[in-house]
Amino acid sequence: MQWGNEQPQHRPLLACWPSPMDLVAGCSAQLGASSSEPVDVLKILDFHSSPGGVKQTQGFCAIRRGSKPDVAYRVGKQAQLSTPTKQLFPDGVFPEDFSILMTIKPKVGIQAFLLSVYNEQGIQQLGVEVGRTPVFLYEDQHGKPAPEDYPLFRTINLADGKWHRVAISVEKKTVTMIIDCKKKVSKPLSRSNNAVINTDGITVFGTRILDEEVFEGDIQQLLLVGDPRAAYEYCEHYSPDCETPHQEQPQAQEPEDEVKSTLEGPSDIFH
Repeated sequence: MQWGNEQPQHRPLLACWPSPMDLVAGCSAQLGASSSEPVDVLKILDFHSSPGGVKQTQGFCAIRRGSKPDVAYRVGKQAQLSTPTKQLFPDGVFPEDFSILMTIKPKVGIQAFLLSVYNEQGIQQLGVEVGRTPVFLYEDQHGKPAPEDYPLFRTINLADGKWHRVAISVEKKTVTMIIDCKKKVSKPLSRSNNAVINTDGITVFGTRILDEEVFEGDIQQLLLVGDPRAAYEYCEHYSPDCETPHQEQPQAQEPEDEVKSTLEGPSDIFH
């Protein structure tokens, strides 16, 4: 998908959409992690300060053994969140094989992109569409795979009003989605050898450019890890069961000392 010349009519993503030159300068002071560490997308997008359209809410575990309750973020239609991709990968290298890890509760019935990565020409290179039928969009430097070959996960419904721990592993020419630490579905990824994702563009949260559909729902965690094996360890090392205390890990749980004053009770708007 390419950026069109027309402006978004229904929902501009930024009050001032950055030009390619603006992307080089950067729109955020925060930097991502090194390639060997998880990239905490919510932290880089400054979720903990509750930007417009985002507010704290109860997370995956209302009660967590030996720890405070989980904290998540409720994302509304008006949220407009993006960052230069180099804020996620300051060294300029997007890993060829990687994992995308997320703990989410989309609004019932929704179908929208949670994450979209564009190159500097405005071509969408990577996208994770969540909802009734998740889609993994990937387009390397040679335009592979073709849109008709994007992996489509027809047997998975993430928009059922429940929390889901979703781990995506991309390794060589296969993409595997693991749902709630149990269900595993693998699809072929017909990309080129030595496939490259360019980091000179922009990463958009909750939609893709010119789309009317936007992500609505709750999100507790969104990590990018330069290791395809991380997806298989998601529920052990990154988003453990409620019986397990919090560890020192990216969980979108900070700052915990503010949770009591800002945490909302469960809402039924997604049920």
